[in-house]
Amino acid sequence: MTLSADSSTTVFVATCDLAGLVRGRSVPSAAHDAVLRGGTGWVPANLAISSFGPIAPDNVFGSRGDLRLVPDAATAVGIPADSTAPGMLLYLADQTLPDGQPWACCPRTFLRDTLTELREHTGLEVVAAFEHEFVLDGLPESAPFSLRRFRDAEPFGTDLVRLLEHTGLEPETWIPEYGDGQFELTLRPAEALAAADRAVLLKELVRDLARRRGLPVTFSPLVATAGVGNGVHIHLSLRDADGRPALYDPRRPGRLSATGARFSAGILAHTPALTGLTAPSPVSFLRLTPHRWSSGGAFLAERNREALLRICPTTTLGGSDPAAQFNLEYRAADATANPWLALAVLIRAGLAGLTRNYDEPTVWPEETDESVLAQAPALPASLDEALDALEKDHTVRSWFDPRLLATHLSVKRSELAQLDGLDDAERIRRVRNVY
Repeated sequence: MTLSADSSTTVFVATCDLAGLVRGRSVPSAAHDAVLRGGTGWVPANLAISSFGPIAPDNVFGSRGDLRLVPDAATAVGIPADSTAPGMLLYLADQTLPDGQPWACCPRTFLRDTLTELREHTGLEVVAAFEHEFVLDGLPESAPFSLRRFRDAEPFGTDLVRLLEHTGLEPETWIPEYGDGQFELTLRPAEALAAADRAVLLKELVRDLARRRGLPVTFSPLVATAGVGNGVHIHLSLRDADGRPALYDPRRPGRLSATGARFSAGILAHTPALTGLTAPSPVSFLRLTPHRWSSGGAFLAERNREALLRICPTTTLGGSDPAAQFNLEYRAADATANPWLALAVLIRAGLAGLTRNYDEPTVWPEETDESVLAQAPALPASLDEALDALEKDHTVRSWFDPRLLATHLSVKRSELAQLDGLDDAERIRRVRNVY
């Protein structure tokens, strides 16, 4: 949508960096139309800023170069003023070269190029949705999933849903979750780029409203060593050129089509490297362990919340069509990841499965015994292991401009170095404060 800015509205042009944080520049409302046409200045080295603040010491860009943040008018989000803060008009932007040509290290451009490549090679389109979990502090103690917790969060919860509706993010559910003070937000499925844009915006809208309501909030993967983690579940489905579902085949194991099985095979084949991009904080892998309902192993299963890839349930209630609902859920992601990159690498891995000769994976039925699933390949035990796997996976490396991959590795290793020597509790506290 195209919105206009009145004289009291701040215009903020934003990108999401490799730490999963939204950064950008604001311009006066009088410059709104000009910034839509020509963007605002940006610097390549900004991509190398770590979540804790400093630029990674081996930043490949140095002090050289200039970019433009060019807003995408379709991403416009108008945040209304209230008694606590003025209104704001927020745009997500592509990072481009000064002449407007694409910059090869822009994460949003990386996703767009991925979708083009998938379409050109297979004719397929991706529909996606992101589920976010987060913790609100300052609420009374309450039982998991309880009506009391739901009501204790009022009027924040109702205000949040209304805000998401107002901004066009299409909220689907707002629910009290299992952990202390934990909630989950789901948005309706959308075309892949729009889904990832919404995932970027969602966190900022939650944080902004929570700040205005005096409620500390965190999307950190863990908030306590023995606590329940906050995940981001990425749901994926494929559509053919005529818009028909491409993952569903009721004659096959798990009702997963041959296309879906090959797509899944690519993700499973490159799991260790992928997790270095989808769960990239120093504490992410403390959550990704068996019996935490996150991801206990690199396997594909029906309706199993320990699976890396879960075949989600469908319903025929009310005449609903199972084929239209059918999707895969990737469970080894969290809110420290860049949504554009996380979704892009899953799609690129799936494309590798569709175009290469990977073995079709086993679809483990819902009733499979836990002892059998324990034999599945384990996820990396730490971010160090995941980054090493990413660096060694030549297929995954080939998807990236070398400067983008080098910067990701540099940022993540600098974050590890900044927490070196701390115990898990302190590492969790530091990450919690950032996210």
